[in-house]
Amino acid sequence: MRTRLLPLLIVLMAGVLLALGVPLGVITAGVEQQKVVVDRIDDAARFAALAQFVTARPDAGDGTKSPEEDERRATLRSELARYYDLYGIRAGVYYRDHTPMAAAPKDLRAPGDGEGARAFSEALAGRRSHDPRQIWPWDDSGRISVASPVIRDGDVVAVVVTDSPTGQMRSRTLRGWLVIAAGECVAMLVAVGAAIRLTGWVLRPVRVLDTASHDIATGRMKARVAATAGPPELRRLARSFNEMADHVEDVLEQQRAFVADASHQLRNPLSALLLRIELLALELPDGNEEIASVRTEGKRLARVLDDLLDLALAEHTAADLQLTDIAALAAERVDSWRPLADDRGVRLSYEGHSAVTGWADPIALSSALDAVVDNALKFTPPDEPVTVAVAADGECVTITVADRGPGLTDDELARIGDRFWRSGRHQNVSGSGLGLSITRALLAAGGAAIAYAPHPPHGLKVTVTVPRTAP
Repeated sequence: MRTRLLPLLIVLMAGVLLALGVPLGVITAGVEQQKVVVDRIDDAARFAALAQFVTARPDAGDGTKSPEEDERRATLRSELARYYDLYGIRAGVYYRDHTPMAAAPKDLRAPGDGEGARAFSEALAGRRSHDPRQIWPWDDSGRISVASPVIRDGDVVAVVVTDSPTGQMRSRTLRGWLVIAAGECVAMLVAVGAAIRLTGWVLRPVRVLDTASHDIATGRMKARVAATAGPPELRRLARSFNEMADHVEDVLEQQRAFVADASHQLRNPLSALLLRIELLALELPDGNEEIASVRTEGKRLARVLDDLLDLALAEHTAADLQLTDIAALAAERVDSWRPLADDRGVRLSYEGHSAVTGWADPIALSSALDAVVDNALKFTPPDEPVTVAVAADGECVTITVADRGPGLTDDELARIGDRFWRSGRHQNVSGSGLGLSITRALLAAGGAAIAYAPHPPHGLKVTVTVPRTAP
């Protein structure tokens, strides 16, 4: 869940930072350009003040020029030249017909197109430039043209135009953007760290709850959740989960206790009943079928009670897990069952590794293997094999018991292991229908599992899986 929630939070925070950073970058570029524009407007206004009283054209031969006007024109040209030499900004003063009054450099002509022409037209209309095109850091050829009208007696008699390079302005804008980007990166790192802490704080109780649920589902009923971390809603959920687990454990404990007590309490009356049946049989002729039937049913009932008690103990007793040589244990159980197999004419054999270790309760695993091997020997006809094989399979050890009995159908395979269930074709075989249920309970307590599959061309293959890693 964390891997799904964390990217969502990071994408949302990145979107928020971009939504803040992009407008801030645009504003930074606009502020830098506005500073340049305002400065150029002030410079153009100063040059307009100098040119205000220079009205005669330089080539006029009608005697309208005066020494004082020549001096003002010379001052204007000197100021423009010094301005160009000092700042590298081209500037010129032009009459309404684009004829130059003074310019620096001297060959500078009035703008005929582009932003300069637009600014010139605005100045002829009596307005100063105020909104030139935005110049971005990657615009190497971009320049800023600012024009200001020269007004005398209420009329525009000339226009001052400045054409500024933008290299320094673009550098300042780029530095500002780098500062913003660095701040965004730092903010993103802080946000990611906060998101990791936040998701960890929120999801930690969920992970603990999931672990406890898995423990209970696999038979560790004592698992509980510490309701001390996380949001209040999750702490309340943890307390409710603990209460539910306590209630479920109490119900299961009562059920186990009832089964164990009932099985134990019925043994004595049943034993007394069987004893009276034997005494009654002494008074009847030998070979009485009714007495034989009653005796058989009594023994079957005693076996069912014993299996119920074993099942209750298997579900209640905690597994004593330890590192066990699974191969040696399986080979030992095969040796123990071989005399019975030989007596029935079944070929019981062991195959596989001589030593494979896994984590299991040796007593529980031995009991489970006994039940599986016993079941295989019951249904395997004489001169047919029953094979017990042990193999390492990655993180698990598999114990396979394969027989050549009649096998089971798909529907029967789906029900095998259910309590008291027996195939309708095997009702004449002795048993209570609890052996494989006990086996499953014994294995589940130690983290092992049991599975059933057909064994072509006929027979049943039972696979017991034992973990190789410590719990």
